Amino acid sequence: MTDRDGVDPRAGPPDPDPSTGGDGEGLSRRAFAKAAVAAGGAAALSACVERLRPDEPIPDGDGADAHPTGQHEWNGFLRTDEAGNHQLPRHHTFLYCSLPGDGPPGSDARSTVADALDPLDEAFAWGPEGLLHSVGYSPAYFGRYDGSLPDSVDLPRPEPLAPFETPTFDEQDLLVHLASDRPDALLSAEEALTGERGSANDVEFPDALTDAVTVESRRTGFMEVGRPHEEGDDLAGVPQPNPIPEDAPLFMGFVAGLRANQATESYVTLPDGPFAGGTTKAVSNWRQRLNDWYGEQDPDQRVTEMFSPGHAAEGLVEGAGQNLGDDSGVDDVLDVVADAKEHGRVGHAQKAARANRDDEGNVKLLRRHVESTDDDEASLHFPALQRGISDFEEVRRAMNGTDAAEATPAVRQRVNNGILEYIFVRRRGYFLVPPRNLRALPRPDGSA
Repeated sequence: MTDRDGVDPRAGPPDPDPSTGGDGEGLSRRAFAKAAVAAGGAAALSACVERLRPDEPIPDGDGADAHPTGQHEWNGFLRTDEAGNHQLPRHHTFLYCSLPGDGPPGSDARSTVADALDPLDEAFAWGPEGLLHSVGYSPAYFGRYDGSLPDSVDLPRPEPLAPFETPTFDEQDLLVHLASDRPDALLSAEEALTGERGSANDVEFPDALTDAVTVESRRTGFMEVGRPHEEGDDLAGVPQPNPIPEDAPLFMGFVAGLRANQATESYVTLPDGPFAGGTTKAVSNWRQRLNDWYGEQDPDQRVTEMFSPGHAAEGLVEGAGQNLGDDSGVDDVLDVVADAKEHGRVGHAQKAARANRDDEGNVKLLRRHVESTDDDEASLHFPALQRGISDFEEVRRAMNGTDAAEATPAVRQRVNNGILEYIFVRRRGYFLVPPRNLRALPRPDGSA
């Protein structure tokens, strides 16, 4: 059992690499942890327990009362950098699951799902040193019922949001998102949910999630400065020598998710209705064409197409952009049509920001994207939280830059139009993430 890099998580981390400085232990542990999470399974978990922090127990939880009402309430428990930007957990697993048959689930299935999910709150402290997790439900799931969702929930079925995209729509019934800095926590939670083990972190699980549902797709992701560069040494589609900056958290070489350009958790929380305290979640997967991104563009051109022409002209972005602090400054460069006419190019961030502000200037989307090497490709899992899916769709359509393309022939549907030439949406799904007390197969009227 090996991952894409040929690392066998059962064999332990690779030998230290003196070229990394010191004894190379940090790099070795990181490569090992990545291999274990990507592979999954009992052998990977056993290897983690033996090799990674064997004398450092995973902090346990104190039950649901010690966890926030909203499953999406992560920020208060995350690390922050010097600028106050929230740092997502290093390891992520996404389990897309389906119920059997066509009708609504019965009370037995609802009890089984509750008995599988509730022990997570006892087994793991809420945070990156323990486990962060959420369960969301798709429009297809709610379509199993005769009743409809209330008007307070904006959850349409997914559809193409650009004339050039042909994604596969994720219409499985539910999505379980697990996130942790600890690969052993992540894997033990997954093993308990899928019935491979009867307990996790010394807490018994009366039932497994897979007693009621089938895992249709398992996907993994990561978020850690330096990891994209390390992955790029062997990843198909990355030009060599590896051009991904060593201090970048993302394959495309720049920082993202700066605090001033993110919605607050309270803003994306549903304020009323039976699912008050929850949120909606759009999850896309983008394949990234890094050969061309790095091979066709010089650094200033990449800054232009990621941020705006003004960012490049004024030298606002140094390296991966850590100098930006907590604000990319994109709100000062929202005249996309003027930039298109003057520079013949427009930026991804400036296009999206036009639709990502309400009338009072509040940011509408909270983005929690993580990188991935699933399917042996550089890709990005893009979860976005918002009160209603219409907010996400409006921002996504603004990324198309149709007005910029109409303003000058230099900007075309995808060329010179932000990063559209270099990303390809493969999958997209929409989910309602109910408050914690309604997370086990809720009915459309909000009864649990």
